[in-house]
Amino acid sequence: MDGTFNENDISHIVDADKAHVWHHLIQHKQFETKDPRIILEGKGMRVWDQNGKEYLDAVSGGVWTVNVGYGRESIAKAVYDQLMKLCYFAQTAGSIPGSLYAEKLISKMPGMSRVYYTNSGSEANEKAFKMVRQIAHKRFGGKKHKILYRDRDYHGGTLATMSAGGQDERVMQYGPLAPGFVRVPHCMEYRNHEQGLDHLSSEEYGIASANLIEEVILREGADTIGALCLEPVTAGGGVITPPPGYWDRVQEICKKYDILLHIDEVVCGVGRTGTWFGYQQYGIKPDIVTMAKGVASGYAAIALCVTTEAVFDMFKDDPSDPLGFFRDISTFGGCTAGPAAALENMRIIEDEDLLGNCNAMGDRMIGNLQGLMEKHKVIGDVRGKGLFLGAELVADRGTKDPVTEAQIAQVAAECGAQGVIIGMSNKSIPGRNNVLCFSPALIATADDIDEITESVDKALTKVFG
Repeated sequence: MDGTFNENDISHIVDADKAHVWHHLIQHKQFETKDPRIILEGKGMRVWDQNGKEYLDAVSGGVWTVNVGYGRESIAKAVYDQLMKLCYFAQTAGSIPGSLYAEKLISKMPGMSRVYYTNSGSEANEKAFKMVRQIAHKRFGGKKHKILYRDRDYHGGTLATMSAGGQDERVMQYGPLAPGFVRVPHCMEYRNHEQGLDHLSSEEYGIASANLIEEVILREGADTIGALCLEPVTAGGGVITPPPGYWDRVQEICKKYDILLHIDEVVCGVGRTGTWFGYQQYGIKPDIVTMAKGVASGYAAIALCVTTEAVFDMFKDDPSDPLGFFRDISTFGGCTAGPAAALENMRIIEDEDLLGNCNAMGDRMIGNLQGLMEKHKVIGDVRGKGLFLGAELVADRGTKDPVTEAQIAQVAAECGAQGVIIGMSNKSIPGRNNVLCFSPALIATADDIDEITESVDKALTKVFG
């Protein structure tokens, strides 16, 4: 740290935080006896708290966001320069960074065509849901309005996106939820025994788990289903990579029943898996793609709903209909800081070959984690793509019974005490919050990767022996 903050400043900041800030995902009763953690500065892969403690951040800002690392002066300057020219104008008009970023983004997404600006991943998914619903009314008399979502997937914290949420603990006490959202089974090969499918090979399971989606479609009635919304790699539900054959079969099913395929890239998008988008790992041809976190690496708020030209055309096919266009607005979709930051973020990823680094460091990290499996029997499975990885902890490898959420939290706390911040699944899947999550910035070095896994090694030894 550069010493900008003195002791009195910090004391005031902590007091103000305790008195007035409502933190995310935290039980505030604890702050009656201890101070909240205040992160003061970040540089590269490191952050510092109010006590001057340095941490290696292995989760890119806590929620898979700061893909190019902290302290990128060129992004800050791009945002400053743009704000001095034009900070905001409603998206009913265009802007220079909005036009240029849309063009740049589409160049990375063959088959996609149109970019709708919004301000959060939840809202981007809401826009997609509204498009599907409006198409149902325009084309199918309102009947083809249901949206399928997958067990363990997460799409946001609004009432509609929670209605499409496959993590039951995330939605408890927030009902009644919105109608018209229907769950399909997960494709988690490590737990295929819970579906009675553990006798199948990996590829057989991939096809079988996709066929479970078709069973839901037939049960509900294909003429009622408008879209299928899936993460390419399930994030908070356990970092679940799809088995071979899964995505090919999913796309066959969507085409067969005229169902739009909506891929939620809020976590996987813009380099996290080692390709520009997670769906590109699997040869998916989506109709709608949503994204947020890594788009500008947290330097400005921005989220996007991207569609094919075919989807876009459905909203201008009947100009005589006064209600036929997409009658929607996102206030902060008109902020110019987001696309300005996103343009520079993308330039950095390209110029520094961060996709290549993501793949190389991801290979190193998954190798390190697999090495830890030989030492720690509590690790039941290691999985992921690029620098998006998970390690599932089990009390017994034979039964695959999970460790407790308290034990997972203890491992994360031990890593934190060593100066490494890791993630964990928590308050998401009842009885299945047992996955350590890793998403270091795409700038991670071999030394960073080794430090992260060494910290996990020590923490597992301390918690489980």
